[in-house]
Amino acid sequence: MLTAHEDARVGKPMMTHRAYTVFQGRAGDHNDLAMPAARALGEALALRTGQAPTIIGEPAPALNTGWREELDAALPALREVQARFEDVAASKAVSIAATSRCAVSLATLPVIAKHNPSVCIVWFDSHADLNTPEVTTTGYLGGLAFAAPAGLWESGLGAGLGLDQIVLVGQRDLDPFEQELIDRAGIPHIKPGSGLAERLRAAIAGRPVYVHLDCDVLDPGIVPTDYVHEGGLSLHDLRACCEVIAEGPFVGIEIAELQIAWETGGDPISPVPLLDALEPLLAE
Repeated sequence: MLTAHEDARVGKPMMTHRAYTVFQGRAGDHNDLAMPAARALGEALALRTGQAPTIIGEPAPALNTGWREELDAALPALREVQARFEDVAASKAVSIAATSRCAVSLATLPVIAKHNPSVCIVWFDSHADLNTPEVTTTGYLGGLAFAAPAGLWESGLGAGLGLDQIVLVGQRDLDPFEQELIDRAGIPHIKPGSGLAERLRAAIAGRPVYVHLDCDVLDPGIVPTDYVHEGGLSLHDLRACCEVIAEGPFVGIEIAELQIAWETGGDPISPVPLLDALEPLLAE
């Protein structure tokens, strides 16, 4: 077995600790099901690791309105989670976060880019979230979540990512603007299917990786999510991808868009099967 020092010499970072964060505030929510799911993820991670997460934000009823109003309402909590990510980055920890909705990436990704200039963002999602306020057809804040950190619009929370640092995995619902951007910029778009993990390995190309996981990348029926699109990843697919990512330098993961139940008022689901699939990235 390699020692930590030897591991660093062959291109992987020295073994380091994990820092756990739960964001349970409102961030462009259509409903109130993701905030308690983030808390449940944090509790399940604490049982696995013995480490209690830092909790950011307070649950509040979903506004389900346009992006500007949603962003204004979420900014105080998003700035708080951004400060938490700054502290985690300064401590050189691997960041493990449950972030409720994709819009939280407006705050997290600029910090990741600042502290990891060569990072590759692997964006697992049935959407690309690369729309801008000028082109969005829905006005949904989550649909703009990746575009602002990539410098396509100004959110007030920073940017710092280049389009050449993006790897998309599992997208099945792209808007015309996003597809044109992906094609023009040559952004890797790894679709579900045979050889998924091997195609991901080639796209990462040995770079440090930070993972964004929107749970609607999974096939419908595995976990409850706000959006449902057929033809997604299985938990086996997800674990295979995590095993590939764990081969190289790993910066952290944010888990978003898990809902606590299949319907409002329904029985809470267990996040354990999802965390089992992510285990290659969670183990120290």
